[in-house]
Amino acid sequence: MRGGRAPRRLDQPLVAVLERRGRFLVAEPLFGRGPRTAVERGGADEGDLVLVGAGKRGARVVRKLGRPDVARHVLEGLMLDRGLHRSYGRAAAAEAEGAADDPYAARDRVDLTALPTFTIDPDDARDFDDAVSARREDGQVRVWVHIADVTAYVRPGGPLEREAFRRGTSVYVPGAVEPMLPEVLSNSACSLRPGEDRLAVTVEMEVHGTDVRSVAFHRSLVRSDKRLTYGEVDEVFAGRARAAEPWAAPLEAAREVARRLRERRESLELGAPEPSFEFDADGHVTAVRYEEQSESHRLIEQLMILANEQVAGYLADARLPTLYRVHERPEPQAVVRLADQLASLDVPTPPLPKNMTQQQAAELVAEISRIVAREARGRPAIGVLVLRALKQAYYLPRNLGHAGLASPRYCHFTSPIRRYPDIVAHRALLQGLGIDHTAAPSHELDEAGMASSAAEREAMQIERAADDVCLAFLLERRLADADPVEPPVFEGEVVGLVEKGAFVRFGDDGFEGLLPSRRLRGWWTLNELGTALDDEDSGRRLRLGDPVGVVVDRVETARGRVDLS
Repeated sequence: MRGGRAPRRLDQPLVAVLERRGRFLVAEPLFGRGPRTAVERGGADEGDLVLVGAGKRGARVVRKLGRPDVARHVLEGLMLDRGLHRSYGRAAAAEAEGAADDPYAARDRVDLTALPTFTIDPDDARDFDDAVSARREDGQVRVWVHIADVTAYVRPGGPLEREAFRRGTSVYVPGAVEPMLPEVLSNSACSLRPGEDRLAVTVEMEVHGTDVRSVAFHRSLVRSDKRLTYGEVDEVFAGRARAAEPWAAPLEAAREVARRLRERRESLELGAPEPSFEFDADGHVTAVRYEEQSESHRLIEQLMILANEQVAGYLADARLPTLYRVHERPEPQAVVRLADQLASLDVPTPPLPKNMTQQQAAELVAEISRIVAREARGRPAIGVLVLRALKQAYYLPRNLGHAGLASPRYCHFTSPIRRYPDIVAHRALLQGLGIDHTAAPSHELDEAGMASSAAEREAMQIERAADDVCLAFLLERRLADADPVEPPVFEGEVVGLVEKGAFVRFGDDGFEGLLPSRRLRGWWTLNELGTALDDEDSGRRLRLGDPVGVVVDRVETARGRVDLS
């Protein structure tokens, strides 16, 4: 796992494995440092993975989670260890149940249920934030982006609102989710499921080429005709499957708009394939696959970006308080360093102006990202260098633009089931339209922006740690099937460098581990640009992107850590 953890106090819940110490059961912390303490067993036994809390007479087992050698059980422990609740409080859950059954929420809406409508999501998705309709009209395309109307159910001031604000975002780990909203809303009442009438806020756009000639916003009633997956749509686009009516023509019209938008937009290209894990019935990781962003992904991405821009533009023009998604332009000196780093790796870069402005810096990084996307060798490592040259995106009640998307006005609007800032934008839009009057006042938005940005960063850390855990369990499984006498040698590639060694991605499944400098023989130091380890004695050099053969020394599954030789 990435990053250190502070010592845990005895009064905080602790994820631990029970071990026998004489007459006592002792809780041995599974993640990081923490107090080793005797516990009341609470129905658990030696070797069990448990959640430990404070009891009347000391520590006690609050909940048995399973076994530490089962990936699903360790992931549940990881989420609890990182402060996720894994359930909703009674008051918030009761409010969500009542809101889901509210018969008045559907009043005074534009009925768009007759429009052919579809969703496109991953295979395992259950919370469908967005749906699309489109049709050709006299040389133009009319596009409707329908977004779940979460604000009809989550009203300000109540326990449900407070809990959604506290969570800030849904957290997705392999095979599990900590939803921002209770499942009665996130997976049911708010989710745009096929064949069911759902409440939405719709962005209707008249698109000529790549120009939005007119836009209208509706509080609407919609019905999805088809729940499509990215894989199904890619099969259609590849000509290996046929789209059915009534969604065939709308899909083709939406495809045309998205393709033109992508060709015009000079945004960063830094998408890395996300791992998707498979589990058996007992909760063990059995396989991983990596999905490159395909045309179906880009279709939804481009239409959602367009809708977000239209909402942000309306709110900015009307001077309505909201949260913008801000990605400031990079500093020129960061781009100069990036160019130097890439030059040291023999990656070509465009010429840099002498007195570079921040706008030029942003344009250059976008151009460099497109060059890197075409690189075969070292692309993962080089992509990280590009990311480090950028500033981090965050939420702010002031519009500073989104450099990564080359968008002058941008907000998050299209995922209100899983992100709190989207709810803020919905309320601001509906208040501006005179439909609802629950928007947050401007003086409250600084806190909301900071809290949402912090929640997003924490969620990303948890999700990355969970991926590391799953990969470590899968590696352990692969090694168990290998020859115990002759450990397998894996072909790998250097994807990161630190003073103490090289991070290597290896094997067909994309494992990653640390190859310590002390295992390389010699006196190795990291160069000034952070792109190579140099051996002072022999003159040898190990650069980012270099191939290297490795053997696995040790796997710590719960910590997602792999040590290599």
